[in-house]
Amino acid sequence: MDDVSTSGENASTPRRRRGRRPAGEVRAEVLAAAADLLFDDGMAAVTFERVSTTSGASKTTLYKWWPSPGALAAEAYFDRVEEALEFPDTGDVEADLRSQLMAFTHLMTDDRAGQVVRELIGAAQSDPVLRAAFATSYGRPRRDEAVRVLARARERGQLREDAPLDVLVDQLWGACYHRLLVLDEALDADLVDRLISNALHGAAPAR
Repeated sequence: MDDVSTSGENASTPRRRRGRRPAGEVRAEVLAAAADLLFDDGMAAVTFERVSTTSGASKTTLYKWWPSPGALAAEAYFDRVEEALEFPDTGDVEADLRSQLMAFTHLMTDDRAGQVVRELIGAAQSDPVLRAAFATSYGRPRRDEAVRVLARARERGQLREDAPLDVLVDQLWGACYHRLLVLDEALDADLVDRLISNALHGAAPAR
């Protein structure tokens, strides 16, 4: 099996190579293989046996790097969607929020990623290892990135000095997840605009 410390290669195994490969290369191939299985066939397809066969990494390596197949699936999901969810920072906080939220809603509604994230979040409710992995690999990094962008906007004077940035992030993306997972209602451009307007300008009457 192709691995970070391969020995005893069998020429009948196409993916098997001689010698040691960089751990980063092996990990990237494992995450790509796990993401393919996850997006093509769902959570049940992400087993260490199938990922090992597909990626060429040994099951020993998978057990060393991930506590469970669910934890691997969570990291593979984030690895697959990370580029699509990059947060712009153009200097216009309202435009940047809209751009990122539109990318997010597009991913959730027009792509297989929406169904996959439903499966991951659903499975995480009865799997504490997956729940922790999803928060570590996906939830908190996404939130932290948004807070960093908003912090720079606050430094530019576009947000109040006392604005609670983590709460603002929860308001915006939490509302989207609520629609997606609880209400099964539309995520669209109109919703994005209304969420941003309410978050930045508030619901109180103007004085």
